[in-house]
Amino acid sequence: MAKLKSLIKIEGTLDGMTFYKGKDGYLVRTKGGVSKNRIQNDPAFVRTRENLSEFGHVAKSGKTLRHAITPLLADVKDGRVTSRLAKVLSVVKNADATSTRGNRNVGVGMVTDVGKNALKAFDFNQNAALDAILQTEYQLDTTTGEVTITGLNPLQHINAPGGATHVNFQVGVLNLDFQTQEKELVLSTPINVPLNSTVIDVNPTPSSMPTGTGQTYFFLKLAFFQEINGSQYVLNNGAFNVLQILEIL
Repeated sequence: MAKLKSLIKIEGTLDGMTFYKGKDGYLVRTKGGVSKNRIQNDPAFVRTRENLSEFGHVAKSGKTLRHAITPLLADVKDGRVTSRLAKVLSVVKNADATSTRGNRNVGVGMVTDVGKNALKAFDFNQNAALDAILQTEYQLDTTTGEVTITGLNPLQHINAPGGATHVNFQVGVLNLDFQTQEKELVLSTPINVPLNSTVIDVNPTPSSMPTGTGQTYFFLKLAFFQEINGSQYVLNNGAFNVLQILEIL
């Protein structure tokens, strides 16, 4: 670290040197940090390499899950969903009690109750959590994937965003194996409901159940629309849409 003696006072990085203002005036230092080669090869950084390996695996697993539910997630907008999901999947990865450090993985963690419970009830839009939007009870049939909402009064039981006139209810059932990347997603037909005081029963049901190895994930989605001159439009590009993992088996 050196003190900058110049009429020009600058802050920032230039040619590998960082200029900044400290309590002793304007200072300059060369770019520091450990080299990439040392991190990759020095025995002293073995724990760092293990952590980086597991971090990369968690990030890849989050991408795998998001891509597997693209038809559901495409119009559910949350700019922080990637980082939030990675944080939860890191907990799932830590539930892997059999793999060596640096090789713990989400697929093994998802077999455990700890792993399933960590991801269960995850809201893909933190600005529209299911429990904050749907203000009534619902039942999930894990045999068929059907979600039943009896006696729904949309005006009373749905905390709808301003401007919304209708809401779609849709369920999805995903079979996903993080280790083999095998996946299958089955969706229900969306049920469109006007946001008025007419009491109805809602029971979106997927056409079939997915098959394969891995775990089965049950999703419930609420998507809001605004009707103008007889046509419905997605409200605010999906900023208020809800998507939650109800259960994992």
